[in-house]
Amino acid sequence: MTLLLGIETSCDETAAAVVRDGVEILGQRVASQVDLHRRFGGVIPEIASRSHLEVIFPVIEEALGEAGVGLPELDAIAVTVTPGLVGCLLVGLSAAKGLSLAAGKPLVPVNHVHAHIFGALMPWMAGRRAAGEPAEPPWP
Repeated sequence: MTLLLGIETSCDETAAAVVRDGVEILGQRVASQVDLHRRFGGVIPEIASRSHLEVIFPVIEEALGEAGVGLPELDAIAVTVTPGLVGCLLVGLSAAKGLSLAAGKPLVPVNHVHAHIFGALMPWMAGRRAAGEPAEPPWP
């Protein structure tokens, strides 16, 4: 069994999830900034970065709490590193690096677009695993 904490801050949502074996979400939290940016008609990068700073650790703590695990039980920490708004990415990366160092866990860089593809395949992979079949997707 592998437990991973994933952190996502590429644009205007701060998100964290604890995933078991790459397919089962044990806990997740998302802090949206939609209301914050609505009056501007779009995302303002500096405002988005500052909002991530305010909520990143509470979001992570809530995801870990929902999953019922602590940092010592994790096998690794994953974080979005590209593509995205630079200031926003730096908040998530800095938090992930700090947690990785403090907990002595490997840091896994994640491409945001690749994560969307993988996320869409998670239910398929979980079904294959449950059926005792290979869960690796047929990548093009």
